[in-house]
Amino acid sequence: MDKSSTLEYINQMFPTEASLSGVEPLMQKIHSEIRRIDSEILAAVRQQSNSGTKAKEDLAAATHAVEELMYKIREIKTKAEQSETMVQEICRDIKKLDFAKKHITTTITALHRLTMLVSAIEQLQIMASKRQYKEAAAQLEAVNQLCSHFEAYRDIPKITELREKFKNIKQILKSHVFSDFSSLGTGKESEETNLLQHLSDACLVVDALEPSVREELVNTFCSRELTSYEQIFEGAELAKLDKTERRYAWIKRRMRTNEEIWKIFPPSWHVPYRLCILFCKKTRKQLEEILVNLKEKPDVGTLLLALQRTLEFEDELAEKFGGGARSKEIISEDDIDKGENNSQLVSDIRKKYERKLAAHQGTEDEEKDGNKDVSVPGAGFNFRGIISSCFEPHLTVYIELEEKTLMESLEKLVQEETWDIEEGSQNNVLTSSMQLFLIIKRSLKRCSALTKNQTLFNLFKVFQRVLKAYATKLFAKLPKGGVGLVAAATGIDGQIKTSDRDERVICYIVNSAEYCHKTAGELAESVSKIIDSQYADGVDMSEVQDEFSAVITKALVTLVHGLETKFDIEMAAMTRIPWNTLESVGDQSGYVNNINLMLNNSIPVLGSLLSPIYFQFFLDKLASSLGPRFYVNIFKCKQISETGAQQMLLDTQAIKTILLDIPSLGRQTSSAASYSKFVSREMSKAEALLKVILSPVDSVADTYRALLPEGTTMEFQRVLELKGLKKADQQTILDDFNKLGPGIVQPPVAPPVIPAAPVPTIAPAMSNIASVSLIASGEDVLTRAAALGRGAASTGFKRFLALTEAAKDRKDGPFRKLFNA
Repeated sequence: MDKSSTLEYINQMFPTEASLSGVEPLMQKIHSEIRRIDSEILAAVRQQSNSGTKAKEDLAAATHAVEELMYKIREIKTKAEQSETMVQEICRDIKKLDFAKKHITTTITALHRLTMLVSAIEQLQIMASKRQYKEAAAQLEAVNQLCSHFEAYRDIPKITELREKFKNIKQILKSHVFSDFSSLGTGKESEETNLLQHLSDACLVVDALEPSVREELVNTFCSRELTSYEQIFEGAELAKLDKTERRYAWIKRRMRTNEEIWKIFPPSWHVPYRLCILFCKKTRKQLEEILVNLKEKPDVGTLLLALQRTLEFEDELAEKFGGGARSKEIISEDDIDKGENNSQLVSDIRKKYERKLAAHQGTEDEEKDGNKDVSVPGAGFNFRGIISSCFEPHLTVYIELEEKTLMESLEKLVQEETWDIEEGSQNNVLTSSMQLFLIIKRSLKRCSALTKNQTLFNLFKVFQRVLKAYATKLFAKLPKGGVGLVAAATGIDGQIKTSDRDERVICYIVNSAEYCHKTAGELAESVSKIIDSQYADGVDMSEVQDEFSAVITKALVTLVHGLETKFDIEMAAMTRIPWNTLESVGDQSGYVNNINLMLNNSIPVLGSLLSPIYFQFFLDKLASSLGPRFYVNIFKCKQISETGAQQMLLDTQAIKTILLDIPSLGRQTSSAASYSKFVSREMSKAEALLKVILSPVDSVADTYRALLPEGTTMEFQRVLELKGLKKADQQTILDDFNKLGPGIVQPPVAPPVIPAAPVPTIAPAMSNIASVSLIASGEDVLTRAAALGRGAASTGFKRFLALTEAAKDRKDGPFRKLFNA
């Protein structure tokens, strides 16, 4: 127990005074326990003393046993050394005899092999002199194996002599074989029936010789085979581009007629394969010379026909020698128009090639390097392009013909265009747009079947020019003229008057330009997938797409200004009404009914023909045009009485209702909220102006400041003139107005930005009231243009912004005043 608990233990044993009577028995018990423990300790000490003595005795006995063991080990080691010495003395003579036997055996074997080598070389010499090729081939293998055993003895004179003799015999065999092969192809094989078999045996000898001998023999044979080909097709008669097909017919016929000759060569030599490679290189060289030496541009039909036959021949070789088959595609003869010289045209182009044209150069270095790749058919050598690559630099005339054909087709399509869409059509796109891309697709098929290199890239440039030309023709079809900001920016005078048919045509142009924009991008993607990788980065239709985006912009602006022109006619009718002499307030005026009729005739058609993104442009445009225009038009009236102002207020409410109903007329209400908000705000300004005119003379200034806080002194003076006040009365009111100053000028609220709008909202032309400024900032305009996507802001609207910047310098006109406001 812990010391700290002793007191507790005692208190626990004797909790009361009465329990103290047990102290004496407890003490006796404790003393008895102490005596017992002391006796146990004493016994343990005595036992431990005895154990120490015994442990020393055990240790001494163990040490003595170890010493005896070490003595026995040394004795065994000594006896082992004595035994080893005895064994060496016994085996000493046996080892000498063993080495002697080994040397004698080696010597006998070497002498035996030497005898065999001497005999084999002598026999080989006899076989070589008698031209016994079959036996000589087997003997060559044997001699080669025997010579390999004497590689370590090449410094011995006898061995050197035998090796030199063997070398000479191989040289004799080589000369005999080359001499016999020189008669192959001269007609002797038909006279001597055994010659082919004899040459077949000679091939066995060539295989037994060095690999360089086989290469030399094959090259010599192939060169000799093509000697007649070079002589025939280098002549004046057949060295022409239109005779290209006869070249391939010659080699095919040669391969068929000499089929028995090819059988004498082992299949591992691939002689036909090597012959075709050499033929292709020689043919390419001759065709290059023909194309370079032409005094005039080659006829397109002849050039393409030669290229087509060349590609077909290359494809046949690739399939025959392991190049694999390629997908086939038939293109009609009508896909290529006739040239000026009425030459034979390309027909039946049946294969669409998927390859890279290799620029094979006929130099000796390439010949040497090429041999490494042509030992096995299909191993690193590509027949596709080995000949046809020489046509690539001379296909400019083909591209010129394609461009001429496409441009003529474009002119024909535009001339035959009805500028109308059949009923039931879903895409509302002009026929000429779809037909143009069908023609371009056929042109792409023709070219991709011939080449996927520089020529295809040049044709893509032609496609760009053709599409830009079509964009120009769409642009030219738009009605001419202009009003408002567009006229100020572009310098075009007059109004844009559009009939119902004109509005439909403009919608068709918008849809067609959008179709061309999208399809041009898809065309670029298709070309980039099939063209050679080094040209893929240059395949880009962004400039063409910008052209069509500019057409869309111009078409939509033209359409809107056509509506503005109709609106101006009714606004002019409004100013001719004698507002000062009206006796009573009646139903809405006639010009309001005409505006309603005009919008009811136009808006449903536009909503059905235009996509939501383009129709939304009208909502944005009309919101920033018709409302402010009506406000400005009130100032153009001569004088307005109280009754006239009440009638005009009624008309204003009616026009506001008509404008707010435009989204539902077009059946496109997805973005009507922002449009309605802006129209309500702008028409509320007109209502406020009329309320100012209706206010009493003594409170007109306060009413004007309250309802039109952004107004100016010049505008307020015009309000006084509309009320019919005399100059003197006007001056008094103006002086008081100027003392107090105009109302708190609030920052003008820009037209609502509709994120999905294809083009930016542009404020229309107004009167010379400088306070009305509805032109969005350049950044706002670019933001709106960017919503169109596909590069719409990059060309069309940047050009428009540049024109508006230039218009700032004009000395007159509303545009100048707006910028000075």
